[in-house]
Amino acid sequence: MTSIPELYSIFQEHPVVSIDTRQLPQGCIFFALKGSNFDGNKFAASSLTNGASYAVIDDAAYATDDRFLLVPDVLKALQDLANHHRHQFEIPVIGIGGSNGKTTTKELVSSVLSAHYPCHFTKGNLNNHIGVPLTLLSMPRGTEVAIIEIGTNQPGDIEALCQIVQPTHGLLTNIGKEHLEGFGGLDGVIKAEGELFDHLAKNQGCAFVNLSEKYLPDMSKNVPMRVGYQQTDALHAESGIIEVQMLADIPFVRAAFLSDDGPRVELSTQLFGAHNFQNVMTAIALGIYFKVPADKVKDALEAYTPRNNRSQLIQRAGATILLDAYNANPSSMEPALLSLIAMPATRRIAILGDMLELGKESAKEHEDLLHFAAGLNIDQIVLVGKEFEKTSFLKFGALHFADNQAARIWFDKQDLQDAAVLIKGSRGIRLELVVV
Repeated sequence: MTSIPELYSIFQEHPVVSIDTRQLPQGCIFFALKGSNFDGNKFAASSLTNGASYAVIDDAAYATDDRFLLVPDVLKALQDLANHHRHQFEIPVIGIGGSNGKTTTKELVSSVLSAHYPCHFTKGNLNNHIGVPLTLLSMPRGTEVAIIEIGTNQPGDIEALCQIVQPTHGLLTNIGKEHLEGFGGLDGVIKAEGELFDHLAKNQGCAFVNLSEKYLPDMSKNVPMRVGYQQTDALHAESGIIEVQMLADIPFVRAAFLSDDGPRVELSTQLFGAHNFQNVMTAIALGIYFKVPADKVKDALEAYTPRNNRSQLIQRAGATILLDAYNANPSSMEPALLSLIAMPATRRIAILGDMLELGKESAKEHEDLLHFAAGLNIDQIVLVGKEFEKTSFLKFGALHFADNQAARIWFDKQDLQDAAVLIKGSRGIRLELVVV
């Protein structure tokens, strides 16, 4: 068997790993992971033929020479190797969790801190038991701050990832109705997301706490060092709490804060909505804590452009389209709808896709959201997916389509001049295809 120190010695000579035979950088180490429908061991030999220098396997039957590195379990070896690599760095490692806005917050925090330090951060949303190790293993020498997104869809996920990441600092964006199928309810979400604060408490870490968010102050009370920040109507230099003022949230978030030496700093972002102000405020708070010069904080946030179907603003046929179709749950849908009705427009259209992974609460949550949307100043509500089909949509004059293609056919026929359009749904509905 190959030990982790032995594997790390090889990794130092070949510091690129791959889990996909379709993506094999020359000289990499291939990890033969298993899935529900495949056995990576079967592809180990072809990985060596196609560019890998070594293949990590857990089935001795496939080990034909010393390029095959046999371990008891490939996934565990990947995670242990990542943890071993992480311990080569005595730097701040910031874990970011929460129900909504994790990836956007991670991107904003990374933009701010990267303006002043060599940073390493999660690419995309590689925030699970495979993505987190891959993120850590791609961390280069010279990194001074790491920002790692940590996801969960069942109890124990965050604690397991914290054991790999060993964050020194951490934050939760918020607590909302996410993955109720796995958590059973809001109390389950609080307990599961709270595993990040629990880990920081046990390991003398530091928590960044958005005091404007319900649940977070109480959840973090056992963490020995807490840095509080909050939204305020007026900035106070001696409050003891990092304060950020929201100047506007439509069409774009504008904010103000006080720099270390006192002057007021104002900035204008390319993000829309009050929910994104919370993400911007978090990035400002971490920038202040880590002593990033105020002008760099401002420049980084103003330069950030939303992408990957998250909070994207698109102009099309005279309409302003709010494309936020990467994910959705009840706690993120309502703020997005409020952003829509705040938009100046002669017509407002909400195209909403199913919210997945809500378990037994799904029918109620979809019906409740429909009632919420129907009570707003929205000219046309369009629903997509099987869950929304079960609601009383006809009573409210809402349209329903089975899938994104049917919705697109309808959308392409609409007069969109001076309209504001929200497009939001869970990843599995792929609502971006309505406009892309």
